[in-house]
Amino acid sequence: MSIYVNRETRILVQGITGNEGAFWSKHMLDMGSKVVAGVTPGKEGQKVHGVPVFHSVARAVASTEVEAAMLFVPPRFTRDAVYEALDAGIRKVVTIADGIPLQDQIQIRAHAQSLGAQVVGGNTSGVISPGASMLGMFPYWIERVYKPGTIGVMTRSGSLTNEVTAMVVRAGYGVSTLVGVGGDQVPLSRFAEFLPAYQADPATQAVVIIGELGGTMEEEVAAEIAAGRFTKPLVAFIGGRTAPAGKRMGHAGAIVTGTTGTVASKVAALEAAGALVADRPSAVGALLQQAMQKAGHQ
Repeated sequence: MSIYVNRETRILVQGITGNEGAFWSKHMLDMGSKVVAGVTPGKEGQKVHGVPVFHSVARAVASTEVEAAMLFVPPRFTRDAVYEALDAGIRKVVTIADGIPLQDQIQIRAHAQSLGAQVVGGNTSGVISPGASMLGMFPYWIERVYKPGTIGVMTRSGSLTNEVTAMVVRAGYGVSTLVGVGGDQVPLSRFAEFLPAYQADPATQAVVIIGELGGTMEEEVAAEIAAGRFTKPLVAFIGGRTAPAGKRMGHAGAIVTGTTGTVASKVAALEAAGALVADRPSAVGALLQQAMQKAGHQ
């Protein structure tokens, strides 16, 4: 079992005929993902890697059962593409687009929440359950990073994800499901919103989060732990420790307001709730072993 996607999840790829869409659709298929349809307006009747292409999401859904959508769509078209998927009844959507307009981010999140849908992205590599299914663009063939296992990973970072996840594998574990929520100013989904699924997933024994300076997502996770709604071991690494105090960084999500959003505030909140926080990526593995042993996992 895994969260968000599994071997049986039927996937539609919007933008499948573009270079990036075609390239990563092949890798999704090669890993075992069940890609059943693609969408590119005006190209219905074509096939990409054996996958039939439709003119619209509605036409694809009418022809084949679809449970999740993967978007390889430019930022300025992302809102309309997400709405098209949601309006066709799809409730799991991943978009990798970097640079979605801020107003569009706000509208997408509000629309998804009104429908009970979960949209992941943008500015992300997506979601992967190694060895089972992938919505995104992960180099899943690098087993020192994407080895199947029992540790859930949630990340805001692109650059740190492989490094920290490699420490999980080096410690003797593997990954159940990795969710990249992305680093945009308005993430379309937040860390805490995935915790119930990780809590309920018998294939996930612990969770590692890769946070960053700015925002309040990590404090929200701490609040869920403190309230007893998430009870599995949790280890965190927060990037941005060397950022100058009071300086706004270039990353869209790295906005600090008052005393919230700082690395210190995140670390304090997580540790007070009982999570273990690594001071460097290389320390994640040892802390994970400590947390797992304390929970009775080998």
